[in-house]
Amino acid sequence: MNCRFCGKTLTHEFIDLVNAPPSNAFLTKEQLNEPEVFYPLKLFVCDSCFLVQIDEYKKSREIFDSGYLYFSSYSSTWLAHAKKYTDMMIEKFGYNHKSHVIEIASNDGYLLQYFKERGIPSLGIEPAEGTAVEARKKGIETIVDFFGKRLARNLVDQGKKADLLIGNNVLAHVPDLHDFVSGLKIALKPSGIITMEFPHLMQLVDKCQFDTIYHEHFSYLSFTTIQSIFNHHGLELFDVEERPTHGGSLRVFAQHSETGKHPRSARVDELLQNEAQAGMFTVDYYAGFQARADKVKNDFLTFLLEAKQQGKTVAAYGAAAKGNTLLNYAGVHPDLLPYVVDRNPAKQGKYLPGSRILISSEARIRNEKPHFVLILPWNIKEEVMAQLAYIREWGGKFVTAVPELRVES
Repeated sequence: MNCRFCGKTLTHEFIDLVNAPPSNAFLTKEQLNEPEVFYPLKLFVCDSCFLVQIDEYKKSREIFDSGYLYFSSYSSTWLAHAKKYTDMMIEKFGYNHKSHVIEIASNDGYLLQYFKERGIPSLGIEPAEGTAVEARKKGIETIVDFFGKRLARNLVDQGKKADLLIGNNVLAHVPDLHDFVSGLKIALKPSGIITMEFPHLMQLVDKCQFDTIYHEHFSYLSFTTIQSIFNHHGLELFDVEERPTHGGSLRVFAQHSETGKHPRSARVDELLQNEAQAGMFTVDYYAGFQARADKVKNDFLTFLLEAKQQGKTVAAYGAAAKGNTLLNYAGVHPDLLPYVVDRNPAKQGKYLPGSRILISSEARIRNEKPHFVLILPWNIKEEVMAQLAYIREWGGKFVTAVPELRVES
């Protein structure tokens, strides 16, 4: 495999999670009698540009198809994040009814609905038909397509260049970074702004967030590497914010290198320096990650086995992609974890890929009163604990496995 940015042959393994089916390939009851396809889940780090990456074992067009069931609006934490972002951007940059906002990977309209409420014209680009349908129900114009140079040129031909071009948690999902970032350059007005949010590789390594590794995440990104990629395509990162979302993310602000008007924030150089001082651009920084992940896996398995031996019941909350990575790497099946609940009715009645654990509604927790509730999407732990606070009535406790096993009431 060659690096998807600089093209160098990759030889340094970061972590090998063996293999797993795609994390959002949920199964119907009928499909339980059919074989599943498992793909390698091995990451490499480029010793030239230090992009951490996985090969495109399954094509993105096969992942983000009509069966894709991730809907952003089911997280109140993420909705609040989107609303706060909208208000901040309007206040800071003065967007109004004459502006044009485009969001790439707009999902079910979770973000653009807030621009629409403020009377700001917007357009969503979303490759998954099911989520696009939900966005259109909110009155948001949505194109079902993958973003890149081809689509960007089509938008320009239609007079749809962006004053603000948004991409939240999409950069990691892009197999062809050059095509994608070239498209950003094409679709942006001369004085326009791009904002991109993505999980910060430094947080993944420091906090052993190996469960955020799955097939639809092709790249794992540092700020320094993203700066190199954007610079290569004539885009300048002029500001950056560190956000708590998804276990620690970056929000970067970009503009045309030649026509952008915004001054470079001191935060840009501060973060570049912090990453360098952490050693992120040495192969040694990435050594030992496998052993740390294995410890998390083993502690998690020990907890489930001891609970079963003691006759205590464990349920899980959140049919999340990161949970599927953890469960498949640990080899967990319904004998140790009989069900997971999820708020998304489109997932209920289906089964998790690989582990084949049934997805139920939250009512099952109320009815069966498990001793422990395992929160798989640990990034929204506080939201889930507030939502399920009633388990304390029967002495139930919450459990998270990453970055280390924690049990709390």
